[in-house]
Amino acid sequence: MGALPKRKISKARKGRRRAHNAIKVEGLSKCPKCGNVKRSHFECEYCGNYKTK
Repeated sequence: MGALPKRKISKARKGRRRAHNAIKVEGLSKCPKCGNVKRSHFECEYCGNYKTK
């Protein structure tokens, strides 16, 4: 027989353990050329601009 928990894990304890599992929002910025929202440190998906290049 496999390992079994000795006690029920409470909702609060489970929530504290999962506190860091939330999906993080990526850093967003505006493209200086076209003004659309883009991911920071990535080229613009719409115009292909990256650091005015």
